[in-house]
Amino acid sequence: MNALLVDDERLARQELRRLLSAHGDVSIVGEAVNADEAVERLADATIDLVFLDIQMPGASGFDVLERLDRVPLVVFTTAFDEFAVRAFEVNAFDYLMKPVRPERLASVLDKARTTLAAPRDAQPARPRSATDRVSP
Repeated sequence: MNALLVDDERLARQELRRLLSAHGDVSIVGEAVNADEAVERLADATIDLVFLDIQMPGASGFDVLERLDRVPLVVFTTAFDEFAVRAFEVNAFDYLMKPVRPERLASVLDKARTTLAAPRDAQPARPRSATDRVSP
């Protein structure tokens, strides 16, 4: 499973990289420190899973999703629980609180393996943006 790490904090990326190293089937294919870099790297169609910080300078993780045509499985990684509802409104695959606990990460990866192994039409829909909502 190919993963991209997106976080403006170097230490957060480093810690997530360390935790992911315990999972031999996860290949970190890149890192990004801001929304622009994330969008550029997510153009790579081989990325299966993105660990996406929400609060970054300039633009948020939600802004990144609105700029994408193809969206891999999105796991938001943040120190703030107040964004959880919005994350799931845009079809986030999962939501990890920092500091990330190894057992919680393992659970997310198990769920990702199952989802990625499912037939394409059984996989979750791509995240929706605020403009995709139906008006009352």
